[in-house]
Amino acid sequence: MTDRTEPSWVSRDVPALVFVNCSAGRGRARAYLPRMRSLFQSLDFSAELIETSSALELESSACQALAQGQRVLLAMGGDGTFQALANGVFGSDAIIGILPTGGGNDLAAALGLPSNPLRAAEAVLKGRPRPIDLVRARTADGRARLYAGGGGVGLDAAAVLHASGAYRHLPGRIRYMASALRALWEYVPLKVQLEFPDTDISSVEGISLLAGVLNTPSYGAGLRLAPDAVIDDGLLQVVLIEDLSTMSILKLFPRLMRSGDLRTSQVKRWSVKKVRICVDRPSLFHGDGEILGPAPVEIEVVPSAVRVLAPAWR
Repeated sequence: MTDRTEPSWVSRDVPALVFVNCSAGRGRARAYLPRMRSLFQSLDFSAELIETSSALELESSACQALAQGQRVLLAMGGDGTFQALANGVFGSDAIIGILPTGGGNDLAAALGLPSNPLRAAEAVLKGRPRPIDLVRARTADGRARLYAGGGGVGLDAAAVLHASGAYRHLPGRIRYMASALRALWEYVPLKVQLEFPDTDISSVEGISLLAGVLNTPSYGAGLRLAPDAVIDDGLLQVVLIEDLSTMSILKLFPRLMRSGDLRTSQVKRWSVKKVRICVDRPSLFHGDGEILGPAPVEIEVVPSAVRVLAPAWR
């Protein structure tokens, strides 16, 4: 029997706002809209759905809603969509949530949400507000941006450009893997230096495929670069993948496609609160599959940065 008890944090007088990123997941969010609306009704969840054409428009709409007194804001989309919502509400007392209909949905997985969008949405709507960490990246152009899941410089950032371009029509992990293969064709490994402020860890320098900083175990639709990452422990997982031959990379792809696991001795990991990444040539840094700016980049965890609707994950 459906539980129709209305949550204490949503009211009939001020219903939750649900921003629909119509560009997310190759239009997947818009396709699920009728079924999501029916789900809200079946759960007696008071909500107003607002369609937006991009993550940028969604972020602006969230800021406006906050100024008008709205405090429960949800978004239909993927990791980039959640990034826009989180940046829009950061510093407020808002309660936010993601109804996962994007291409990657790695944050949703870290929150313990099912892969089926409707089942995940039901878990969100029946969940409770829980604090999670965010990651703040300050890029060389002076900009600061928050992201929730994973980011990096190197091969993955090069792949992002293809994933948002020629390969944007491909689904999920296939999209990111195809983009990485395309980027690999012309990629030259970076000389990377990692500095760990406020720790006794010595700086690390070497030739690498990528340097990543994750708050969730995976990014890129389930690529598990940081399996020990926890979204509310006040720590980041820094991942350095040393230079690998093209043949070695190709041998890893079948496992990556099946399970997302990366098993090689040439992966190094650290748990820290801050890291500075420097590279030997002009390079871009991405977060949640969105290009944030050029390196060098300073990255730090922001503990309990936002409150997110989710079931208990441990």
